[in-house]
Amino acid sequence: MPQRRRRKRVGTSTIDAQTADAPNVVWAVDFQFDVCEQGKAFKICSIVDEHTCECLGGLVERSITADRFIDHLEELIAQRGVPAVLRGDNGPEFIAHAVTDWAADRTALSYIPSGQPWHNGYVESFNARLRDECLNINSFYSLLHAQVVIGDWKHQYNHDRRHS
Repeated sequence: MPQRRRRKRVGTSTIDAQTADAPNVVWAVDFQFDVCEQGKAFKICSIVDEHTCECLGGLVERSITADRFIDHLEELIAQRGVPAVLRGDNGPEFIAHAVTDWAADRTALSYIPSGQPWHNGYVESFNARLRDECLNINSFYSLLHAQVVIGDWKHQYNHDRRHS
């Protein structure tokens, strides 16, 4: 008997694609995975300001739920202010009802089309650098070790590099 394939849920943007002409206009969000030496996976959430190319924050956790993602966004907003737009792909954390409800009265959401990561190029470029310069050359023995090493790399990325 043929198996029915689940249809993937797609987020609905609340604003058209916007260019980042000043800081805190567009924050790009993306997620990637890595594993520690025990073979346990962990997830990395990267949030990049598209105008300044600065990594604003990021979570390194075994699992990142929509509620944990919202809590992290609240921490960043308390430090930096509210962005005009959050841009991300159609990942389950980003299209969750909790995120859309949270963003309804705070900021606009812009989803990139499925299968077209070049529409979120700033954070994809950041993730490629993170992968090449940190994740591929380090072996993490625990989640805490990964959090410290990735946090140190992000600090070095923001403060010791020139951003165009």
